[in-house]
Amino acid sequence: MSGTDIVSATPITADDLLRASSLPALETRILLMHVLGWRRTELITRGDQALDAAPVAAYRALETRRAAGEPIAQLVGTREFFGLDFDVTPDVLIPRPDTELLVETALAALEGIAQPRVLDLGTGSGAIAVAIASARPDARVWAVDRSPGALGVATRNAAKLLDAARPGSALTFIESSWYDALDAALRFDVIVSNPPYIASGDPHLEQGDLRFEPRGALTDEADGLSALRTIVDGAPARLVPGGVLWMEHGYDQAAAVRALLDARGFTEVASKQDLASIERISGGRFAG
Repeated sequence: MSGTDIVSATPITADDLLRASSLPALETRILLMHVLGWRRTELITRGDQALDAAPVAAYRALETRRAAGEPIAQLVGTREFFGLDFDVTPDVLIPRPDTELLVETALAALEGIAQPRVLDLGTGSGAIAVAIASARPDARVWAVDRSPGALGVATRNAAKLLDAARPGSALTFIESSWYDALDAALRFDVIVSNPPYIASGDPHLEQGDLRFEPRGALTDEADGLSALRTIVDGAPARLVPGGVLWMEHGYDQAAAVRALLDARGFTEVASKQDLASIERISGGRFAG
């Protein structure tokens, strides 16, 4: 038997793969748990267990892809957001913790409103719409996106994560560019959006996870404010009297977005900071 045969026959364990990986330990554990179907405690209690060749090969393929920059969420197909596990594909933005502030703010605005109506513009994976619908089972929620691929992911997430018998009924998904395909008679208590707000040419578009996410969900290919302008301009005709609009935006766009809201007659215009003390969302109330 050759030396090569001896090496190839040596059992490989999860501990071996953890020690040998060039990835951060947390990322290695996530990929191993995904491939093996183990919980984190099992990586400890079964770490010295010999693995079959197939999961070892599957892990190494994912490790190579991650080393090339592919996002962990796309490799394992899920990302936790607002306590829910959302399916993620290259068709949608990866839900991020910063966006939970938008959900929390929307839910606060819905307090005291029975059977509220909510509109999520540019829903992507459905993270915002589904999180709101999960926390407020009585809410009627409409979710809009221009991407059929994104709407497919959002629809699957809603079916997976929401009670089919919720009082607010199933979410309504609509393929549309912002408000265009909505029934003209619809009015909402809250409109929320995490639109494309990165300016064209911003170097962040060529860095990290953003390289693998849908470009059209990241940038307006202009100054970063065009989608936000469209949303603000169209909101008054879509809100009930006293309804509110809240939008996520870039780290340096809060003042500009507040100015847009002021110009369209919104009151109580404000911005809120995320966990990094960055003004991450802005919104206001439309008196009608």
